[in-house]
Formats: sequence, structure tokens, C-alpha cells
Amino acid sequence: MLIISPSFEDGGFIPKKFSGDGGDLNPELQIQNIPSGTKSLALILHDPDAPMPGGFYHWIVWNIDPRTMLIKEESVPPGAVEGANSAGIVGYVGPKPPPGETHHYHFKLYALDDELHLVEGGTVDELMVNMEGHIIADAELIGLYTRI
Repeated sequence: MLIISPSFEDGGFIPKKFSGDGGDLNPELQIQNIPSGTKSLALILHDPDAPMPGGFYHWIVWNIDPRTMLIKEESVPPGAVEGANSAGIVGYVGPKPPPGETHHYHFKLYALDDELHLVEGGTVDELMVNMEGHIIADAELIGLYTRI
């Protein structure tokens, strides 16, 4: 399984328009090689470098149709459900590390053998508990962002 973005390379810098300093837009993501038996996908955007216990979760989305090959810029796949990020907001919030710091942003995609029964606004902890025992495969794309 693979997750890539035409907006930045793995290990490269995320453009400002996808950050909290720009438009707070999610970047376009492309998904390839979904394993057979996948019933849904989940996506977590995590900044482990954030100065808080456990880091900062910028976006959590689940029940993404496994036929999804593209998550368009500034969109949520049809039928998918978004959870609350670490700011307590449902939806995407872009990178915004402390000034002068470079943080790593992990877009982690999970292929699951079932759909999840979580309501919109669920937390990352609830998502992780519900995914337990259902992960078939995972893939990761890492972007960097420095706030000036």
C-alpha cells in the first residue's frame, strides 16, 4: 500500500497553503495498492514533535471507501467520517509549529478489514481502540514544515 502527494515529496517540505499559516487546506493525497479484503481505510495526520504529551493530531478520518484512490485538496472523501483533532475541532488543521522549529507530519494510512462504528467527532484514542485487530496494512507519508 502506498500514500503519496503531488504537493510534496516524502520527507520534503509541505507548502505553506496547507499549513496553519496558510489556508489550512488538506493537501491532495493519492492512494495505491490497497490490499484485497480491505473494507475501509483510516487516515491519521500526526505531529510527534509537538510540545505536548503524545504530540498533536491534526486530522483523523475513517470509513474511507477502499476504492478511493484520491483525496482531493480541501476535501473529505465521500462517506468518510472525521474525528476531532487535538485542538478539539472536527476536521483538518494544518501544521503550525512554534516559530523557527521544523516538525515532522506523519500522514498514516490504514487498511482495515471492517468499517468502524464511531460517530463524527470521535477522538484519536477511540479510533485506535476501534482499529485494534482490524489493521491489514499501513503506509506513511512524512512531510516537514518550518514556521518562520
